[in-house]
Amino acid sequence: RAYIERARLVNRDCNFIVADRFQEALQEARNVDTILDGHVIAEKFSEQNAPFLGVPTSIKEAFALKGMPQTSGLVMMRDYRASEDAPVVGRLRQAGLIPTMVTNVSELCMWYESANRLNGRSCNPYNTSRIVGGSSGGEGCAIASGAAVVGVGSDIGGSIRMPSFFNGIFGHKPSNGLVPSGGQFPLPTGRDMELLTTGPMCRYATDLLPLLKVMSGPEAKLAKLDQKVDVMKIRFFTMFDDGGSLLVSHVEPEIQESQRKVVQYLRDTVGVHVEELKLTKFQYAFEMWAAKMALSGGTDFATYMSNYNGRVNCYLELLKWLVGRSNHTLPAIGLGMGQGLADLTPGTNKKNVQILNKLDQELREVLGEDGVLLYPTHPKVAPYHNEPIFYPFNFAYTGLFNALAYPVTQCPLGLSSEGLPVGFQIVTTPNNDRLSIAVAVFLERVFGGWVPPGTRP
Repeated sequence: RAYIERARLVNRDCNFIVADRFQEALQEARNVDTILDGHVIAEKFSEQNAPFLGVPTSIKEAFALKGMPQTSGLVMMRDYRASEDAPVVGRLRQAGLIPTMVTNVSELCMWYESANRLNGRSCNPYNTSRIVGGSSGGEGCAIASGAAVVGVGSDIGGSIRMPSFFNGIFGHKPSNGLVPSGGQFPLPTGRDMELLTTGPMCRYATDLLPLLKVMSGPEAKLAKLDQKVDVMKIRFFTMFDDGGSLLVSHVEPEIQESQRKVVQYLRDTVGVHVEELKLTKFQYAFEMWAAKMALSGGTDFATYMSNYNGRVNCYLELLKWLVGRSNHTLPAIGLGMGQGLADLTPGTNKKNVQILNKLDQELREVLGEDGVLLYPTHPKVAPYHNEPIFYPFNFAYTGLFNALAYPVTQCPLGLSSEGLPVGFQIVTTPNNDRLSIAVAVFLERVFGGWVPPGTRP
């Protein structure tokens, strides 16, 4: 009940709830109370089988939650309700979690500001003039503001990590194949699925591993999630920027400074060696991500915009948008137009994928099976609303690791002088998720992790 009241209060200013199921959640919570009051607790409700029994969770609206909207901000989907739970939602419920609401996203989950023509714009709980990120922005806002304990997001270019960064919480993009991504709308087709992962978002790093185990189910053994990690035996590497991409903003000094403090602490206090890398291919992150998407053979974005009923004419939609008559957002229209242009350069795309493959080889040789890379999540703290339109390629800092299919943990590191969250990514090689999560848990103990909104820096 406390979380429901908190959600109602914060939503007035932040608009992260698409639809709630508060009454059903309260009844499910009463059922849990009855179970716990019993003399004998059934095995399926044991701590081992239901480790999150009675814990309230939010769900990204792109995932199917039975009886709830699943529109991804597409106006023509306004009347659609999910008929069953997505596989990952089913696993969360089986673990005892109680879904209380579905939360806002960017239109069709392909932009880093969560705003759409159906459900409006979500606002950052640290400063409502700033964005919550996307596409899992509603989740980031709900968790950071104390309206949910944990949540679930999906990530094809940074959609877990950017909202986690902008809202000052922890998030994890798992290794590919670890968590089922079915039951989402839209669900990528072809090799687009190689870039998409589903993962946990939470305020406390210690919740990441238990949540990931629940979400991954029998696949948890692939990443050896039960294997204990000694942080002192991990090899650390760092990069403070991408090396100078002409498409991406420079990393803001306060973001770099927060990362330098961690590196200095690891070197001076912990006594571990942290090697600074100079990998020049990082500056082509956007080009490599875009090339991987273009060559994936998946459904094009203009088809998603029509809900698979032909293709939306994005040039016509742009004219309609200019006179306030389009049902689509400008970023969605721009993406639909831009994807068509990208498809006209197959030779360049193949060249960029070759660069990506070489970078993959270099990183695997450097990180091996026991290394992590500390790397900026985004070059700017949470931007003002609509500002991402002027910096459309800044997501490349996260998108690169979708193209590489590497697991990444987003770790908050306090607040900037403006009171906005800062942090970085902890990157490791496939199926070594436990390493980046262990480092996040370690750093949370030292640097404090999540800071409640309203805290003075």
